[in-house]
Amino acid sequence: MDRLVEITFIGEALEIYNKLNEVVNKQKIDGKNNSDEMQLLKSIKTKIDFIKLNPFYGNQIKKIIIPKEYSVDNLWRVELIGFYRMLYTIDGNNIKIVCFILDLVDHDKYNKKFGYRNK
Repeated sequence: MDRLVEITFIGEALEIYNKLNEVVNKQKIDGKNNSDEMQLLKSIKTKIDFIKLNPFYGNQIKKIIIPKEYSVDNLWRVELIGFYRMLYTIDGNNIKIVCFILDLVDHDKYNKKFGYRNK
């Protein structure tokens, strides 16, 4: 029997996701049908579907470089459109796996969080 996979946005990721949904809904009301925000939201939703099928879909980040701000012992990265990154952690038991979306960041913020330099 396969385990149920649940996706939950938390913290700043939840705020960013909700704000992005608001912006996209307003754009749709205004008659827009293709914006950067719409493409990013679609990319997030697509990757969430992939994670639901396989929680280990993303690239696992080495434990020694996980930023302390996340307070997790496992972290996964998924690349999104426009050089954005979605960061999540996996928790679970024999019945259910929960993937907590911790952050949605652009490339520059991602580099800063992980101590990478921009060239």
